[in-house]
Amino acid sequence: MSRAGAVAAVDLGATSGRVVVGHVDQAAGRLDLEQVARFQNGPVRLASGLHWDFTGLYRDLSQGLAEAFRREPGITSIGVDSWAVDYGLLRGDRLLGEPFHYRDERNEPAVADVHASVPPGELYRRNGLQFLPFNTVYQLAAERDSGCLEFADTLLLIPDLIAFQLTGAKIAERTNASTTGLLGVTTGEWDLELVEWLGLEASLLPALVSPGAPIGPLRPGVAAELGAPDGVEVVAVGSHDTASAVVAVPMLAESAAYISCGTWGLVGVELERPVTTEAARAANFTNEGGVDGRVRFLHNVMGLWLLSESVRWWERDGSRIVLSELLDAAAAVDRPVALFDANDPRFMAPGDLPGRIVEWCAEVGVAAPQTRAEFTRSIIESLAQAFADAVSEASSLSGVDVSTIHIVGGGALNELLCQRTADRAGIPVLAGPVEATAIGNVLVQARAQGFASGDLESLRAFVARAFPPVRYEPRA
Repeated sequence: MSRAGAVAAVDLGATSGRVVVGHVDQAAGRLDLEQVARFQNGPVRLASGLHWDFTGLYRDLSQGLAEAFRREPGITSIGVDSWAVDYGLLRGDRLLGEPFHYRDERNEPAVADVHASVPPGELYRRNGLQFLPFNTVYQLAAERDSGCLEFADTLLLIPDLIAFQLTGAKIAERTNASTTGLLGVTTGEWDLELVEWLGLEASLLPALVSPGAPIGPLRPGVAAELGAPDGVEVVAVGSHDTASAVVAVPMLAESAAYISCGTWGLVGVELERPVTTEAARAANFTNEGGVDGRVRFLHNVMGLWLLSESVRWWERDGSRIVLSELLDAAAAVDRPVALFDANDPRFMAPGDLPGRIVEWCAEVGVAAPQTRAEFTRSIIESLAQAFADAVSEASSLSGVDVSTIHIVGGGALNELLCQRTADRAGIPVLAGPVEATAIGNVLVQARAQGFASGDLESLRAFVARAFPPVRYEPRA
């Protein structure tokens, strides 16, 4: 029988981070989240390129954890999740510069270099990853060519780098390691032959651990700064934020697709075994590690980045856009709007996204949006179609007969997007929970601490009771 307790989740996204305290009592049906801190996160342009402000990020999350312990002294563990693929390089215990941002321009030239050593088909057979020019394997090729790897002795992905600062332990959590391109898709271990082919040093890669494993107790100095009691440990969770989010999708995996919708839209199904067929590679589907050894078979869609970056561009003149009002105006648009390719690489970089939408429309000969409401409706319709197409492909490639789509994350609050996804896919959408990533982080910790028990299906049933989803039926 599980007991009640509290844990702290550090959840870091590409635009913001937060610290959440989770109170869990599975026997009583209690699953409460309290956000105790939220802070901005984003790229910094330095002379060397686009970087993350890791020092500032660690400062902010540390302050958030201190607030968590102030409010809830009974916290027994901490779990950290973040976006994938990015990393820091260490020499001893010293961080060798701020980590590069995955949108940095250095990655593109490295792609051809990697594919010259390992053809794309062979790479997919070994790691099962969809092609994205910012996958860690390409970043490391750029790093190698710059000569900077010569000074490093350890590579730590962002959540593992934070765990190291908290505990002093150097590990690699498997779900996030699966996004590097260096993990064997069938073995779940580092592919040392591939590492050698790419001219990388295997010694850079730390020991792998699975979600639920203890990483280590807080360093005494860190515990003192955070006001944490003795015995608090950092626990490995699904440290890739999507892996944590999928834990909290209240679905029946044999008949459902999920969309973890935030900056990116991760669209897929959960499987017991990877799919590495040529058809899957051609469709650019990825096989990433999930909690409890599951496989997240999914496709990356550009996501709500398209809307948030457009809003940021429009606000350059000092105006303030209220998103709810913008979405209401978009819902009221009563004429057809342009349906553009949400996955076009031109939309990946920061900047004038509305202008690039106009450019795309001109190239294909369709009428471009004219007003901000029309741009927003065009973005929503294009995302909904991309989501529907990805669900259909995931079903066809995997053999999962999808009868329901679950949307979790911030996109679950976007009623227009949820409804239009249901309409375009022709199947119901269940929206929520919004805080899926934090919930999944909390639940993996809670199970490790004895506050929850059972397999993923049991945990998902627990989530469904605590956070009933909103249902959207497809309209004719």
